[in-house]
Amino acid sequence: MVSKLQSAAVFLTCIFTPALGRAETVFDAMSKAYALNSTLSSSRAGVRITDENVAIAKSGLRPTVNGSASVGYLSQSKTKLSTGGFISPGSRLSTGSFGITLDQTLFDGFQTPNNVHVAEAKVKASNEDLRSAEQDTLYAAVSAYTDVFANRQIVALRRKNLAFLDEQLRAAEDRFRVGDGARTDVAQAQASQAEALSQLASAEASVLSSEATYRQVVGEAPGNLQPTRPIAKLLPSTLKAAFAIAQTDHPAILSPEHLVDAAEFSVKSSEGALLPTASAEASVTRLYQNYSPEISYSPNGYYNSAGIGATLNVPIYQGGKASAEIRQAKASLAKARIEVDVNRDQVRSALASQWSQYQAAGVAVQANRQAISAAQLALQGVIEERNVGQRSTLDVLNAQASLITTQINRVSSERDQVLASYAILSAIGHLSASRLGLRVTEYRPAEHYRAVKDMWSGLRPPDDR
Repeated sequence: MVSKLQSAAVFLTCIFTPALGRAETVFDAMSKAYALNSTLSSSRAGVRITDENVAIAKSGLRPTVNGSASVGYLSQSKTKLSTGGFISPGSRLSTGSFGITLDQTLFDGFQTPNNVHVAEAKVKASNEDLRSAEQDTLYAAVSAYTDVFANRQIVALRRKNLAFLDEQLRAAEDRFRVGDGARTDVAQAQASQAEALSQLASAEASVLSSEATYRQVVGEAPGNLQPTRPIAKLLPSTLKAAFAIAQTDHPAILSPEHLVDAAEFSVKSSEGALLPTASAEASVTRLYQNYSPEISYSPNGYYNSAGIGATLNVPIYQGGKASAEIRQAKASLAKARIEVDVNRDQVRSALASQWSQYQAAGVAVQANRQAISAAQLALQGVIEERNVGQRSTLDVLNAQASLITTQINRVSSERDQVLASYAILSAIGHLSASRLGLRVTEYRPAEHYRAVKDMWSGLRPPDDR
């Protein structure tokens, strides 16, 4: 039984030993996620889609030009009388035309300018949403990194624990063979060894799971990861200062504020439906006719025609539709203003929670480090007392279990402290590639926006995606 357990432990160790290579830092992981994460790439594409709404809105006061062409052919047979004569000979008519028409809206009740402002405000909101997505991606990268690192540490502790229990089992068996120990000691050591092997297998499974998540978030499998520390130097000194920063910088607050601006312009655009509209039209047409037999009042040949005109439309009653749309826009504006308050409260609550977790994790790290020193001394003392017959094998096993639990708690608390520090940075809106100094080409949505906002034509995106 013992040999089978040891063989299984060696097999698991060979499978799950981390690959050696260049040491990778948490900043490397965040840089890869910033460049490779597919969810973040999708969010950037969504911003580019939103940018096009500005050009679409501006088209409302731009001219439209349409071309038209038509051809026709008519054949009429002879009309025969009952007396045998013909009332008229047969005839054929061929016609054709082609022309160009230009339509220009002169005034639309200020709807187009307001629609442009709506689109511009929504672009600003989408940029803040993208900032939020970038923060989520970077935090997910930190979380995946610390999970892999912590789980690998736990695996190493579990292996060390299994090796210690193997040694205790051999010692118990040796004492039993020479008559200096009881069969119960051997059984207790075997039970502890089996439990340790099960715990090792569970820890290895956690490593596999966390590595899969790392690959999903970062885009590559984790290599040889370096320890990481809380990013304390970028954090505010007090919770009050953190609240003040979050109110002005957090994208979850700035985005709905821009949507409030968009809703205000939407109200004005809806009100424009009650104002008069004016438009102009110009057209040039070339006609062709070939009638056989030719008629004098419309001779065969080509004819040119041109026209220009203007239209004024004054709305009087639209069946209540315009009024309903205005009321709806005003209700949407009221809702958008409430959403700002909702998001502000959520950000404040999340920040307070992360701040408290960060403080608690720091205390837990110090306490666990002290507890490890005490547990190690206790284990050494119990082993020495067992050697002189004052303690049993069970006492040694319990002391070892207490030590391994404390060591794992330290690993978890260090992970929690690091994560909480990055969570605070995200909660104030400062978790970004530029503030972290990541070595990446920063994505700038404004470049695409400037390229498309005034485009009159073209089918290919400016960045040729």
